[in-house]
Amino acid sequence: MQRLVSLLSLFLLTLSAQAQDPAYEITITIKPFQNQYIYLGYYYGKTKPIVDSVRLDEKGTGVFKGNKKLDQGLYLIGYPDKSNYFELMVGAEQKFSVITDTANLVNTIQYIGSPENQRFNAYQKFTNEKGMAMDKAKRELAASTNKADSTRLTQLINETNTAIQDYRLKYVKDHPKDLLTLLFHVMKEPTVPPADKHPGGKYDSTFAFHYFKDHFWDDVYFFDDRVVRTPVFEPKLDKYFDQLIYPNPDSVIKEIDWMLGYASANAEMKKFLLVKFVNRYLNQKYMWEDKVFVHLFEKYFSQQNYSWMTERGRKTVFDRAYSLMANLLGNPAPGVELPDTAGKIRPLQELKSPYTVVVFWDPTCSHCKETLPRLDSIFQAKWKKSQVAMFAIAKESEGTKKDWMDFIKGHKLWDWTHVYYSKQEENNRVSAGVPGYSQLFDITTVPTLYLLDKDKRILAKKIPLEQIDEVLAFKLKGQ
Repeated sequence: MQRLVSLLSLFLLTLSAQAQDPAYEITITIKPFQNQYIYLGYYYGKTKPIVDSVRLDEKGTGVFKGNKKLDQGLYLIGYPDKSNYFELMVGAEQKFSVITDTANLVNTIQYIGSPENQRFNAYQKFTNEKGMAMDKAKRELAASTNKADSTRLTQLINETNTAIQDYRLKYVKDHPKDLLTLLFHVMKEPTVPPADKHPGGKYDSTFAFHYFKDHFWDDVYFFDDRVVRTPVFEPKLDKYFDQLIYPNPDSVIKEIDWMLGYASANAEMKKFLLVKFVNRYLNQKYMWEDKVFVHLFEKYFSQQNYSWMTERGRKTVFDRAYSLMANLLGNPAPGVELPDTAGKIRPLQELKSPYTVVVFWDPTCSHCKETLPRLDSIFQAKWKKSQVAMFAIAKESEGTKKDWMDFIKGHKLWDWTHVYYSKQEENNRVSAGVPGYSQLFDITTVPTLYLLDKDKRILAKKIPLEQIDEVLAFKLKGQ
């Protein structure tokens, strides 16, 4: 019995020792720092969050360690003042040592117990050497005065580029699972076939564009979350949407759904992309992007909860979606029924005109006081003869009805339909559980302009009056 107890005690002690064994342990010795804190961070898209810190001893040595494995990716060792750092790979092997001197980092750094980082350092040394040679050749080329030198230096630059590409290709072949291989895949851009390989045997710009787009993500997998912990993935994502996707909601939505379809196999990757897309389309750069945000909400947020999403973040997404749903581009504008200067209710939908410009403004707003007279000048000079109607909604803030009436009279805005949206009316709607007009039209600043067609569908919204004028000119020309 005593032997059984002893064995049991030994077994429990072994389990305890195993439980305390760190999942990651990275020992850093870094000159010239001592008795100071250094930091362990990583790339997360365009940010660099810190996950650990350690105080160096008098020999400049410290140990980062923890009981949970680090997510794999490209990490950073931040200096005490956080003004600089160096990079290292964190892959499956997370117990190793690093010895270096900041005076000559790349050439002095030693990795013990991490073959992947040794290979990474070899690549850094190689590219440093080639990079310096290329920079020297480019400077000499810029200063060259004869054809022979120009030819020689151009050839040297091309050969150096080829050497770097060959190094990467060999590395990918020899070490397909390394994080550096993943970086090379993300950094790589498609090489369009030469013109004689295009349809018809001559250069075809449409073929070249589609080839480049279709092969842009070759060897990059949206279920591999290591890519988000690199500095190259998010810029590549931005380039794809900014330069290769047609600026249209259906095109953008198709690409988002395609990416998230693959990313659904990896919770971290799905989180990264959802946060990226929500932040991008929360405040739209272009009018049509409202549909993209509403699609994101309806498909990925309205019926799903995420552990990583705070209540505040969830409320922001839901509130923004509800504000946009009522005024999507191409949909009928929300109905408005408010009193005019005589106290008569004037419904927006009863205006009979091929086009209506709706302007939300505030009689106490200095920018509104500047914009409305300019708007009337354009209306009188151009729009009025085309039977464009003006519907102005004055939103009460600190001013009064008298301020509103005085402004209309003072600037002779007689040819407009003017209605007044009082604080009381706003409160009455909200108290009755009816969205206020500010929410329905997504009014966050004034003045805000909308352009409606004859059926009161939204043609343009929340753009400057000059752009409203351009859209109207285009529409009127096409009538």
